[in-house]
Amino acid sequence: MKAAVLTELNKPLEIRDDVGLVDIGPGEVHVKLVSSGVCHSDVSAQNGTIPVGTPCVLGHEGAGIIQEVGPGVSEVKAGDPVIISFTPACRNCKSCLRGESYLCQSLGPMFTPHFVIDGNPVMGMTGCGTFAEELILPESAVVKVDDDIPLGLVSLIGCGVTTGVGAAINTAKVTPGSSVVVFGAGGVGISAIQGARIAGAAEILAVDLVDSKLNMAKQFGATHVCKPEDLEGLKTEITGGEGFDYALECIGNPVTIRATYDAVRRGGTAVIVGVGRMEQKIEFSAFELFYGDKTLRGSMYGSANVRTFMPKLLRLWKAGKLDLENMVSQRIKLDEVNEAFRAMQEGEVIRSVIDFA
Repeated sequence: MKAAVLTELNKPLEIRDDVGLVDIGPGEVHVKLVSSGVCHSDVSAQNGTIPVGTPCVLGHEGAGIIQEVGPGVSEVKAGDPVIISFTPACRNCKSCLRGESYLCQSLGPMFTPHFVIDGNPVMGMTGCGTFAEELILPESAVVKVDDDIPLGLVSLIGCGVTTGVGAAINTAKVTPGSSVVVFGAGGVGISAIQGARIAGAAEILAVDLVDSKLNMAKQFGATHVCKPEDLEGLKTEITGGEGFDYALECIGNPVTIRATYDAVRRGGTAVIVGVGRMEQKIEFSAFELFYGDKTLRGSMYGSANVRTFMPKLLRLWKAGKLDLENMVSQRIKLDEVNEAFRAMQEGEVIRSVIDFA
């Protein structure tokens, strides 16, 4: 089958048509992909921000149809439409049992090589690898959806939408009438803006370097937009200089992480959604952490229980409250994935979606 393979860091993906799959095992499912979103985390894997070994089949945001199931699989069957979840949410580990399934500890089955290249076992990114026509996954890594759900559209829920909307609703817990600033207006940032809008925020400021992305942010619920140099002026205008109730960082850069903390008022909440490099550091003084009484926290997968939150997102979409259609800037074939990486990094698109049909 065809797949896009990272063979060397900071190099274009290699499109191969000779990639195989291992035999399906107990507790596993065989999925034929219908679509895959091209997420910035895929670029982060390509450039080493997110550690992956090479070779590796990239992609982690997908939707498809179950082709067959292995022994012991009980919750899905051949023919079922599913969204891929890169966090298994096993429902049995300590994290899942205390309501933190987004921190699921049962990652072992995800990190078993399921692809075969040149006779050698090869991993998929985050245990997935949705830049391939088919893949093998643990049953716990798929979420069944209704038969009428358009799989060419909802692959976005597999990462970016769950991460961004969840960061606003689940992690930050944005409240009606509050003020929110979102740093970064890419796919995750746009989703965070939508989450803040759905939660009832009164003011939502989007901050980005690219004019086209700021214009797009307005379409999804941003009430104000600006470039970083204009942030202080807008903070004064919107909050009287006090600072925002909530700030969400959707980039993963030390400069914007620091700015996110600074942007919230005393007692406010700053949420770091973007994935930064392991070696990068951010400095805070001991006094400001005490005096500001702010909440600073990360957000893994939108702090979402995918088995309940993904269906909620689909209901919001059906109700017209979550815009997925306009997040898809272009539909491409797998061969065009490197060009999609470029377009994303240049801020030309919110999401490119690979169609496998």
